[in-house]
Amino acid sequence: QVQLVESGGGLVQAGGSLRLSCAASGSIFAINTMGWYRQAPGKQRELVATITNGGTTNYADSVKERFTISRDNAKNTVYLQIGGLKPEDTAVYYCNFVDRLYGSNYWGRGTQVTVSS
Repeated sequence: QVQLVESGGGLVQAGGSLRLSCAASGSIFAINTMGWYRQAPGKQRELVATITNGGTTNYADSVKERFTISRDNAKNTVYLQIGGLKPEDTAVYYCNFVDRLYGSNYWGRGTQVTVSS
């Protein structure tokens, strides 16, 4: 089992920035992908960005110019630096961990990001 704990969400004005963090603990295998997804009210959960243990990143087209994902493998922590926030970025942001060796998939409880116009 892997436990994920997100932090860093909050209320911010449009144009502002936030840094989300997600710390993983438990049975963590080295070959994994960590990432962020988000779910806005009334919408499906969508990919924001992912990063492998080797540092390969993948971004949704809607965020790639404004968001940066990074990770600290020694701390089993993934970060999401969010800049130029827009009201449409308002959502619950969920941390995700995929063990690529065994295919296990884990989710955090989410952190709310609210952007006011």
